[in-house]
Amino acid sequence: MVETTRRRRGRTGEDGLFDRELDHLPPEARWREWMHRVEATIFAASEPVGRETLARIVGKSCSIELLIDDIREELRGRPYDLVAVAGGWKHLTRPAYADAIRAAVGENERAVDLTQSEVLVLMCVALFQPITRAELSSFFGKEISRDFIGHLRGAGLIASGPRSPTPGAPYTYVTTKEFLLEFGLDTLRDLPDFEALEDAGLLSKEKLLAGDIIPGFAVGPEPVGVELDE
Repeated sequence: MVETTRRRRGRTGEDGLFDRELDHLPPEARWREWMHRVEATIFAASEPVGRETLARIVGKSCSIELLIDDIREELRGRPYDLVAVAGGWKHLTRPAYADAIRAAVGENERAVDLTQSEVLVLMCVALFQPITRAELSSFFGKEISRDFIGHLRGAGLIASGPRSPTPGAPYTYVTTKEFLLEFGLDTLRDLPDFEALEDAGLLSKEKLLAGDIIPGFAVGPEPVGVELDE
């Protein structure tokens, strides 16, 4: 009974509040407990867990990054990893096991098929946000319809941004947290550098503005098998 009480106090503190610091534990045991808390919290969450959330369960002097590094080291060789995505951390299975998962449970019900045109428009929104529908239409040399934009919005990949200062103050569009999550990005800084793409000859702003990004660009619904997994 006494030992049980001591353990509870070690977890909740003498005043009944949650004990983040764990000063009663030796350094190695304290670090291990912090690792367990962080991993358990991320494992239980359905969305990426951010730094502010994790800071509530570890000591003030604790480095979240070092904890994550140690957890990832222990997961080395496991079929899943702890990945920085959408501004937080999330447990994700390794790509090598995607086929096995599909064979076991089938395709994800939330999978979204994007046409090649939708992928290109989404790329431009990501690189040049906030951007208006008229600007997108100028890039591609063809009108980007409201229905076209609506499909990307319905998939949760883009959202309305601030109104443009141009005449009529049209809405702009920006990518969402769901976009980061679906494409495995931590922040927008993880997107390919536009200048580097230009230098490599893979993308040209001049061609975009001239509507010459890709010959035969179409805004039809034909899917090209680009699949977004949860």
